[in-house]
Amino acid sequence: MEKIREIIVANLTGKKVLLFFVLANVVYAIMLIVTIPKTMAFSNGLQLLDMMPLGYNSEYVNALFKTLGENGRQVYLKNQLPIDMIYPFLFGVSYCLLIGYFLKKLNKINSVFFYLCFLPVIAGIADYAENFGIIAMLNSYPDISPITVNFTNIFSVVKSMTTTVFFIALIITLLMLGIKTIKERRKTSTNTL
Repeated sequence: MEKIREIIVANLTGKKVLLFFVLANVVYAIMLIVTIPKTMAFSNGLQLLDMMPLGYNSEYVNALFKTLGENGRQVYLKNQLPIDMIYPFLFGVSYCLLIGYFLKKLNKINSVFFYLCFLPVIAGIADYAENFGIIAMLNSYPDISPITVNFTNIFSVVKSMTTTVFFIALIITLLMLGIKTIKERRKTSTNTL
C-alpha cells in the first residue's frame, strides 16, 4: 500500500492533475455530445445500460436491444463502447489524482483519507466490467444469458455507487480546503495589521 501511495503522491503535480482532468472530460464530452446521442437515436427514449445508475433486468435489456434494432446495436457496439473503453482509465486516473492533490493541500494525504483516491479507480474497473458485459450481451443477442445480465447489472450499480460516493467526498474535500484557505487568509491579514 505504501508503494501505491508513493506513486500517487509522486504524480500530484498541478500540470499532471490538470492534463488528466482535461483529457477525461474531453472524452466524456465526446460521449455526451456525439456517441451517446448517436446511439440513443435508435432507442426510442429508452436509456442505454451505461446510463442506468439503479440498474436493469433481463426484460429491460431485451426491450432496449430490440428497440435499437440491428443498426442501433452496431452503433452501440462500434461507436459508443470503443470510446467508453478509453474513459474509465482516464476517469480513474484523473479523479484519483484530483482528490489526492486536494488531500495533499489539506495535509491529509498520509491519513486514512488517502483511501478516497481508490474510489474513482474502483468506479473505472466496474465501468470496464460493465462494458465487457454489454459487449457480450450485444454479441449474443437475442440469446442473452440472465447470468451475464445480472453480473453486468451489478457492475453498473457498483460503478454508479462508487462514483456518487466519490463526488460527495470530493465536494466535502473542496469545502474543507475552502475553509482552510479562508482561515489562513484571515490569520495572515490579522498578523499584518
